[in-house]
Amino acid sequence: MDPDSVGSTLSGLALGNVMAAAARDYQKELLGKEKAQAKPTANEEVDLDELMDDPELEKLHAERIAALKKEFEKREVLKRQGHGEYREITEGDFLGEVTGGEKVICHFYHHEFYRCKIMDKHLKALAPLHIDTKFIKLDAENAPFFVTKLAVKTLPCIILFKNGVAFDRLIGFQDLGSKDDFTMSALENLLKRKGIIDERKGGDNDEDADDDTDSYKHRNIRSSTIQDSDSD
Repeated sequence: MDPDSVGSTLSGLALGNVMAAAARDYQKELLGKEKAQAKPTANEEVDLDELMDDPELEKLHAERIAALKKEFEKREVLKRQGHGEYREITEGDFLGEVTGGEKVICHFYHHEFYRCKIMDKHLKALAPLHIDTKFIKLDAENAPFFVTKLAVKTLPCIILFKNGVAFDRLIGFQDLGSKDDFTMSALENLLKRKGIIDERKGGDNDEDADDDTDSYKHRNIRSSTIQDSDSD
């Protein structure tokens, strides 16, 4: 075979291979562009109306709306029953208040005892954070009948009720380190352990109210009928 003819043939084959490879690369590039155009980019706006046409999304949305409505209605009912705030009641109100709620915290206090004022401050801060539980207080001097019936001897005394039945109590600051500067969180955690309040909903992370106990530190006025816990 003529050497020039062989070289020409080999050269033609090499050129054919290069062209075939280029054609394949071009085809791949076209396919890549088509896929990119078909796929929405990260910045492309999504049509919410089209999304809401999805039956599953519609169902989830309806369930969420129903749950929020139910929670709102429950909170409104509880507020009408006195939940969400720390209220003072009279002896005549006592039975109706403690039997009219599933969970009730009642603070028996004396208006001159500084430790009762410290407890007041923390309970007032906790009441709106735990709306499922009712927070009330009762002046022990003006409620002799229930002070005797419930054997309240040391103030402050916190009695815990479930469905109208007293099941536990906090006497003075015994469970709070017997110190005046305990935090709201310490009281909150103690009440949670006793089962009278639940975890805060919605991941609330409110900071403690400032512990302004200095103005009470040197006051120690006692009643002749009921013992102040500071005298222990």
